[in-house]
Amino acid sequence: MAGLLSQLRVLRGSTTRMKRVGRGPGSGHGKTSTRGHKGRKARTGGTVARGYEGGQMPLHRRLPKFGFTNVFRDIFSVVNLDQLARFDGTVGPTELYEAGLAKSGNLIKILGRGKLTKKLVVKAHKFSESAKSGISSAGGSIEEIK
Repeated sequence: MAGLLSQLRVLRGSTTRMKRVGRGPGSGHGKTSTRGHKGRKARTGGTVARGYEGGQMPLHRRLPKFGFTNVFRDIFSVVNLDQLARFDGTVGPTELYEAGLAKSGNLIKILGRGKLTKKLVVKAHKFSESAKSGISSAGGSIEEIK
């Protein structure tokens, strides 16, 4: 095994020397140092900003704005009855956040998909009618959080 490792070589053409620019005409990269003649890209710090179109009105300003985002809307995490089956006793927002069923900071709405077989006390911000009947039919109760 040691004989094979000592025979390892870098593949031909896989490494290249660094291009040394601005070191006179003999280097082949003197004078303009591969930057071409004049202009913005030949100068220090001469980069073109993203979206710049040479003075023409850029695309993101030519197109119209549209849509609306209501910053005051309530964002709900939806939890179904079949997902509540894993809990015992009282289920509130903290238990749902810890279980990964609801995103922290979101309000919680319980929906009626699936069946609930346990007696649970469920605390949430909103309940659908089918969820209310599903929890009460299992012998549980609901508490709406304001």
